[in-house]
Amino acid sequence: MPRVARLSIAPVRSLGLEHPDSIELTEYGVVEDRRFYLIDAAGRLVDRVIVGTLVQVAAHTDPEATRLRLEFPDGNVIDDAVALGEAIVTNLHGRTTYGHVVEGPWAAAIAPHAGREVRVVRCDRPAGTRAGTAKSVSIVSDGSLRRLAEALGEEEIDARRFRMLIDLEGAGAHEEDGWLGGEIEIGTARLRITDPDARCAITTQDPDTGHRDLDTLRALRSYRGFRAGRKLDFGVLGEVVVPGRVSLGDEVRVLVPGTVVVERTGMA
Repeated sequence: MPRVARLSIAPVRSLGLEHPDSIELTEYGVVEDRRFYLIDAAGRLVDRVIVGTLVQVAAHTDPEATRLRLEFPDGNVIDDAVALGEAIVTNLHGRTTYGHVVEGPWAAAIAPHAGREVRVVRCDRPAGTRAGTAKSVSIVSDGSLRRLAEALGEEEIDARRFRMLIDLEGAGAHEEDGWLGGEIEIGTARLRITDPDARCAITTQDPDTGHRDLDTLRALRSYRGFRAGRKLDFGVLGEVVVPGRVSLGDEVRVLVPGTVVVERTGMA
């Protein structure tokens, strides 16, 4: 039976991941996950599609997002209370996100790593940069990682490059796809699995350095093909039906079998 092997959150979108022993799932997902993000001087999103090496900066915040801690590769740490400035609206890959610019020392410290002037924004809504409550949880299994590693000719693939909320172990290849349209229970939380997770170029980057090292997208196309809209999927997304706590070692229990079969074309 699949069980939780790792939990990952990113308090600041595209910066380094944290790996707690347990998470509290609300209707929004984990409230401190992706609570902050970066924009440039023109108000455009700055993420790892633009600057992969942002992943080298570690971040932490509290559930209320009243403090923000950043730790830089040179050991410099900025940890202070969050003060909010002007309200701002940002287009995040087609989604409208509402927030406030964060005043303080963080933006100036990040700028050299981003290679440009940036501003830090705190989302008004908890877990605000995720694509709505129907996609508030992301899941991938070790079986899927093994299958992708085989396609790439690698011994193993680090799941962190996919930045999923929940990594599972003890599963078959793409077993999680079989839950689409169904419901599962992990820990005390109940989830409805709603969508395949379409992947982007960030997955080609080393999860520690942010440098491109594996052509994950070409490999996915080679054995999975495209979903409608030329989407390349890896892992699944879901919504929280019953909030609860998920911890390392919790088993996945299928409560409602999956009902959705995804059609794919264009395998190389």
